[in-house]
Amino acid sequence: MGLRLPEDAAMGESLGQRLAQWGFSWAGLLDNRRGEWWLMAQMVLIAAHLLPPYPPMGATWPMALRLIGWITFAIGLVLALQGFFNLGPSLTPLPEPMPGAPLVTTGAYGRCRHPLYQAVLICSFGVVLALGSLLHLALLLGLAVVLGWKARREERRLVELHPDYAAYRASTPSIIPFLPGLDWR
Repeated sequence: MGLRLPEDAAMGESLGQRLAQWGFSWAGLLDNRRGEWWLMAQMVLIAAHLLPPYPPMGATWPMALRLIGWITFAIGLVLALQGFFNLGPSLTPLPEPMPGAPLVTTGAYGRCRHPLYQAVLICSFGVVLALGSLLHLALLLGLAVVLGWKARREERRLVELHPDYAAYRASTPSIIPFLPGLDWR
């Protein structure tokens, strides 16, 4: 069986239909009923990575660190793709699981419970290394906090929906193995 790209799954669906399927609503943006505020905070922090480095390091930042940073960023993108494909139609940007979605514990989800959050943090770390920017280091730390709390909200719901989630949670790292705040096994 070949890989199905997200565009294939959404053929014929409008953006509005996809957003509705994920549970987005104007009311949810006002009262955070499905974790919309966590997603908005995440998106703002990710978009802020487009800001120029501060303080600007220019030519003083070692080329080796720049190269390592961009390689790390690329690794994060590959890990994100793996997580997207492993989750398939259960994918939602909100911390509220898709109704009726099966529990995925293999592939990227065998490595950690939140591989997409892990990939975002690895990409952010790559940007920090590539730019040598204190601003981007602060964005990485902000993302770590937001994604850690977003994952905890998601897990409260997963425990309710999947009886075997507690055992999976006990044996599989959360986001970054052995890192306090990002691994709560």
